[in-house]
Amino acid sequence: MKYRGLDPGTRAVRWALAAIALGIVIGATGPAALRGIADAAARQHDALPWYASRILAILAYLALAGSVVYGLLMSTKLLDAIAHRPISFALHQDLAAVGLGLAGIHGALLALDRTVPMPLLQLAVPFAAPYRAPWVGAGQIAFYVMLTVVASFYVRRHIGQRAWRLLHYATFLSFAGATAHGIMAGSDSGTAWASWMYIGATVAVVFLFAYRVVTGLAIARARRARALDAADTDPANAPRPVPVRRAA
Repeated sequence: MKYRGLDPGTRAVRWALAAIALGIVIGATGPAALRGIADAAARQHDALPWYASRILAILAYLALAGSVVYGLLMSTKLLDAIAHRPISFALHQDLAAVGLGLAGIHGALLALDRTVPMPLLQLAVPFAAPYRAPWVGAGQIAFYVMLTVVASFYVRRHIGQRAWRLLHYATFLSFAGATAHGIMAGSDSGTAWASWMYIGATVAVVFLFAYRVVTGLAIARARRARALDAADTDPANAPRPVPVRRAA
């Protein structure tokens, strides 16, 4: 599938529609959100690190899920018709890096929170947290795995494409750990919007992963069939006649 791009003549319309949609969302939710934040800050000043950490956790998860989904869309070549592959790869890499950074700030802010005191050592060591240690540990492992994956982007030329691809599969482990961490340790996991966020992200990743596996197997099967057909029709591969020796 080759890149065709979007119609340049509709660029102004697309930007206008995006601006209108963004304006509607900000206009409808902005004032209420600002009032809520101001009221919470006035009533619970000491809880600001907790609220900030929760917001950053959600944003980090969305960035990680977006990076995984975008990577799967790239591997299935579904994006090649609308975007250049280098641009898609850069966005995939940037989403992973942004998610990692937000997750790091999310953890650092917990050290300032007084709701559930957590020293830096417990934040850094998996399964050492005093609060739901197994599920907090799953998030910590997911963070370290994602740190390794993001670092691999910058050393890909040194480790080779094959090793980089194999290492890249660890992203699914990071996504699974982050999902388990959010559901089992997140304070908002019981809300409807959080539940749908986790369900939607998981369904998208599982569906695209299954699609990638099925299409990959189909392509491999088709290549083997073409190779066998070529071998059958190539005269060079035909069996040679056995020479008959005449009696003396």
